Amino acid sequence: MMGDDYDTRDILRPLVFRLHTNVPAIVREVLLERGWTEFDKKEQDDADWNLYWRNSPFRMTDHHSIKPWQRLNHYPEAVQITRKDYLARHLKRMKGAYGSALYEFSPVAFIMPNDYVKFIKEYSKERQSAGRRPTYWICKPVDLSRGRGILIFQDIKDLVYDCTVIVQKYISNPLLISGYKLDLRLYVCVTSFCPLTIYTYEEGLVRFATEKFDLSSLDNIYAHLTNTSINKYGVSYKKYKEGIGCGCKWTFSKLRSYLRVVGADDTVLWQKINNIVILTLLAVTPLPVASNCFELFGFDILIDNKFKPWLLEVNYSPALCLDCSIDYTVKRKLLHDIVELLNYKQIDTLRQNQVAGINAGRRLVPGSTTGGSATEKTPGLLTRPKVAKCTSASSVQPALQAARGPVRRVATLTKKTTRAHPRKTLTSQLRERMNLPKIPSPAKTETKNKQFPGAGRSPHKSAQLSRWLPTPDFCNSRLATRPYFLSEKDQRPIPRVGDFVLVFPFNEAAFQASRDGTDIKSIIKEINKLVSKQLPSKEQKTKKRVGCLTFV
Repeated sequence: MMGDDYDTRDILRPLVFRLHTNVPAIVREVLLERGWTEFDKKEQDDADWNLYWRNSPFRMTDHHSIKPWQRLNHYPEAVQITRKDYLARHLKRMKGAYGSALYEFSPVAFIMPNDYVKFIKEYSKERQSAGRRPTYWICKPVDLSRGRGILIFQDIKDLVYDCTVIVQKYISNPLLISGYKLDLRLYVCVTSFCPLTIYTYEEGLVRFATEKFDLSSLDNIYAHLTNTSINKYGVSYKKYKEGIGCGCKWTFSKLRSYLRVVGADDTVLWQKINNIVILTLLAVTPLPVASNCFELFGFDILIDNKFKPWLLEVNYSPALCLDCSIDYTVKRKLLHDIVELLNYKQIDTLRQNQVAGINAGRRLVPGSTTGGSATEKTPGLLTRPKVAKCTSASSVQPALQAARGPVRRVATLTKKTTRAHPRKTLTSQLRERMNLPKIPSPAKTETKNKQFPGAGRSPHKSAQLSRWLPTPDFCNSRLATRPYFLSEKDQRPIPRVGDFVLVFPFNEAAFQASRDGTDIKSIIKEINKLVSKQLPSKEQKTKKRVGCLTFV
């Protein structure tokens, strides 16, 4: 823990990142390149960091205590679309509510063993259909990644599983380049679920199987799966493959260039992929309200030989390991652009000033000589924050939530100055923080009455403790209350940051429909309008040309 006194060097320190165990080394490298320093829990205050990155979900207490200068790299309950069975249920519900025309981008899924009878019925129906080409099926464990446990079969006698799995029709007519199957790893960053704000990354990974596609050998994982974690162990991985090269990856840029060379117009394709992303995320909206978070998803998209994109799955904490030079090129810039998207420039000074204010509070709040609580003698201190209902982008509520965290720390620290026994351990401090006494009702009433008056001058110019508490001025400050992903100019999501491009909201109506809660019906209506505009003669032109891709 840091000392009670701060000097100028403390206030002017650089941005600080905090990493959980097993975070890929590239994350640390990029942040250090940008001049950040790594959090040291032995030397720094618990709240003295700007970005906390981990591969697993955060606790809700972490979300509740978030400060204005901090970001967490996960939203609560984002796993709702990254577990295969959860995703299947959400898409099935949306298909029933809004029609199959929009939600036909994912094959019908059966969650086994619960849907075994339904699957048998569908399986028998397909087998009895005369004149239709053979149907193939793919079985995946619902909570495994990197291609583990996947089984492709045609005869039900080959279906064997010992855990909850999802069974879907296998897309047996994939787009092939030089005979090799491929899919796309698309990076999607959600900076807010309320209002819903979605960015897709223009650069990404094209992942190839390392052996030629062959339906007569369904057990050949190197011909049917594109996961790098599998193919890098194949005998053909390091060999030069005609039309593909060595390894098993391209960039999106190379794929676009290739499609132009062979005469394929991919404009409509990318529009359809963006629609898939939006419709998938709408299926889990709204998630619990949380401030200052973001979520990086890895959408796996397969393209068939008719140029139709299919959603395979959505990945939580997509892999950032570096298996080849293409990974290095794409993922390093991806992380740099994520940091830019988090927009720390606007909040950096706010973080420094509030840290300074907390320590000013430590020095200026007198300890009680009669054994009473310092909290009782300091009007305006707030209790632990509660999760607020979703409000508009210009609402004061997120900043009020964020402001309560540091103020609560003032109360905790000033209480410690009145005790005679030694400084508490980190464990006891955490316990005390989680069990803070409630503020007397008069103070609560006074606080509530002061939360929403008109905006005034900034409270960050005085060293007096009263100026560092969440005054009405602070609660209504536009700089403090506006979500980090909105531009200063028009309080709209920034349209482009590096290679991140805003895909939702895509027009004013969609923006308004997602501000106060999420009006899914209105958004679906706008998407239908958008889709109708994306079906010109270009699509027919593409369908005529795309056939050559399979045979190159």
